[in-house]
Amino acid sequence: MILKEFKSFFSDELSEKYPKTEIDSFFFLLMDEYLQLKRIDTVLKPDFKIEQKQLLILKEAIKKLKNEIPLQYIIGHTEFYGLPFLVDENTLIPRPETEELVAWILEEIKELRIKKLQDILEYQENSLSILDIGTGSGCMAISLAKNLENCIISAIDISENALKVAKKNSEVNKVAVNFRKLDILKTKKLSQPYDVIISNPPYVRELEKIAIQNNVIQNEPHLALFVSNENPLIFYDKIADLAKAQLTKNGILFFEINQYLGLDTIVLLKNKGFKTVVLRKDIFGNDRMVKATLF
Repeated sequence: MILKEFKSFFSDELSEKYPKTEIDSFFFLLMDEYLQLKRIDTVLKPDFKIEQKQLLILKEAIKKLKNEIPLQYIIGHTEFYGLPFLVDENTLIPRPETEELVAWILEEIKELRIKKLQDILEYQENSLSILDIGTGSGCMAISLAKNLENCIISAIDISENALKVAKKNSEVNKVAVNFRKLDILKTKKLSQPYDVIISNPPYVRELEKIAIQNNVIQNEPHLALFVSNENPLIFYDKIADLAKAQLTKNGILFFEINQYLGLDTIVLLKNKGFKTVVLRKDIFGNDRMVKATLF
């Protein structure tokens, strides 16, 4: 089969399930992944012959797309903050909103370094210790490690399988992150003080499932997504307690949050004793991230 015939076949097969713009996006990504054809090549080489082995792989991808398996799981990787990340059914697919949180953390760390330099007599060195709670694919911890010097970054998760993926991602991106399995809800005290604690914990309430797309519900790990309607801030409550006890002077706590629970999260953190709490919206205009400090 030649390329222009396959493109028509591809569109026809998926037209009842997806809008045209999404189908086109799938097509170009798969052409790049399996045929090493860039978007411009699909225009310039309409008569490119697709070998039988490649065709079988592409048809299998179509079958999976029909079953609403995310494309990132089909090809086994995605991009986050300009870096490559392996993903599978054990990890959430990183979202653009989380990239915004990483950018904010990097901005604030510049200011934190200045404060530490000004207070140099209290510190033996100017390295920063950072903890990522519920790391999943490792996207936040690894992106920070890639963009920061002189930092000691640790990351924890309850899922052994997710940690295996995260460790592979640290190798792919050639950074050092200390990964460890830990159930944060059962943790009484963190192992050491940290300058920065970050977390994108489960925050989608069960009642919100109706608004979640099937490809997410059916494929992404529920352990990393959902919390009960009765106690939706369970992770924020626990992590805030641990952070209050173990953040260093001038330390910062960052959360990605449920867009509907921004004010609730602020109240929780202030009730815990955090003096400064900043709520920020994401690119879509939703309350999505919080920065909290004890000063």
